Amino acid sequence: MKIQFRIFILAILIWQINSVAQTTGKEILLKNYRPKSIYNIPISKITKSKYPIIDMHSHPYAKTKAELKTWVMNMDEAGIEKTILLTKAHGSEFDSLINFYSDYKNRFELWCGFDYTNIDKPNYGKEAVEELERCYKMGAKGVGELGDKGIGLMYCKPPAPGIHIDDKRLDPLLEKCAELKMPINIHVGEPQWFYERMDSTNDGLMNALDWRLDKQEGLNLKEVLRTLENAVTNHPNTIFIACHLANQSHDLENLGKLLDKYSNLFADISARYAENAPIPRYTKSFFEMHNNKLFYGTDMGFEKSMYEVTFRILESLDEHFYEIELFNYHWPLSGLGLNEESLKKLYKDNYGKFIIN
Repeated sequence: MKIQFRIFILAILIWQINSVAQTTGKEILLKNYRPKSIYNIPISKITKSKYPIIDMHSHPYAKTKAELKTWVMNMDEAGIEKTILLTKAHGSEFDSLINFYSDYKNRFELWCGFDYTNIDKPNYGKEAVEELERCYKMGAKGVGELGDKGIGLMYCKPPAPGIHIDDKRLDPLLEKCAELKMPINIHVGEPQWFYERMDSTNDGLMNALDWRLDKQEGLNLKEVLRTLENAVTNHPNTIFIACHLANQSHDLENLGKLLDKYSNLFADISARYAENAPIPRYTKSFFEMHNNKLFYGTDMGFEKSMYEVTFRILESLDEHFYEIELFNYHWPLSGLGLNEESLKKLYKDNYGKFIIN
């Protein structure tokens, strides 16, 4: 009886502790916060895009033939006609990817990376161009994703620390891309939250703290964006696609000025849905105003549910919903309700007009 009584008392104490924690909320950590909307408002379930889509930003996520088959099935159900795979690869790695995806060559378009090997050597430009041309002959339709978060071009192997896209050593490559009509997809910087103070005033802290760049030695967001603008200016016949909206979600007006100024500069919207859906009216206005210069992209795997989230944000007028597991932000999102003209251009028409070669 004494043991049973002790267990009973312990159970009561545990219940009381849990009740207090649930009542005060003081024990809830942000990483465990999972709010649920209480609003009785319309909820859209869009399983297939309103118009056919070219996904302009993805990566070689499938590692087995079974995964590849699943990916294609998901694309069929979602309305994705073709997916652009930004491999960042060259040499034998690129060749193996071409071979792996060859069973579905009409559904996947592979872009290669730049080879930064021996970038400090006198013959670098000639050798790098030769490899680019070889990848082109193997089937590469573009270049990307190049990546510079401020300390140099790091995504392709080997990395090129301290080398930015406007470096003169890259001029032969950028000019060859113009000649071969190979667009360049480039990632510059990261969202502005990552550069701000990591304190209670940072409303993107749930992601910024993990990916912080506030203490990084190198270029800040404005400076690295300037290197892209320099390259765009110096190579007017080369098409540049600033992925993730050039990480200007906090200042779409600035991105709009750049898109208006340079006919060879475009942007994709991949992996920045959660950064723009909290300001739906402003984002909608921006997307529709610049619908000739934007491309649909995902950059978030190939699950059906992922595609559905992007459709809900772009096509619906839903309000105050959460997608924490996909984006890791704990703020509510809203649909943009883009007009039909903008959806058609964003989804596919801009690819056919500006990219296909």
